[in-house]
Amino acid sequence: MLKLRPIRTEADYHAALDEIERLFDAEPNTPDCDRLEILTTLVEAYEQRHYPIVAPEPIEAILYYLESRGLSADDLEPIIGSLGEVTDILNRQQALTLEMIRRLHSSLGIPAEVLI
Repeated sequence: MLKLRPIRTEADYHAALDEIERLFDAEPNTPDCDRLEILTTLVEAYEQRHYPIVAPEPIEAILYYLESRGLSADDLEPIIGSLGEVTDILNRQQALTLEMIRRLHSSLGIPAEVLI
C-alpha cells in the first residue's frame, strides 16, 4: 500500500496512478474509497502543475463546436450576424464582440472564458 504524501516526482505520480487503479472499484464510505479520493486529489494537483491544459484559441473552439455538432459556418449567421461577418470572424479578420460571445455561449454552450 502506497504511503499518502505529496506527489513530488514522476515516480511518485506513477505510483499514485497505480494505486488509484487498484482502488478504482472501492465501495463508497470505506477507508479504501477515502484513500482513492485523497489520491485523486493529489494526482489532480500534480497534473495541474506539471501538465496544464491550455484553453483553446477562440476560433478553434468555435470550429470544434461546429464540427462536433455537425454544423456549418452558415449555422452561425443567426448567432453572429451576416455571412460576411461570420467569414471575417472565422478568418480572424474581425474580433468577436461581447454580444457575439454571449450569443455563442448561450446558443452553442461554448464557455465564455474560452471566447474572451
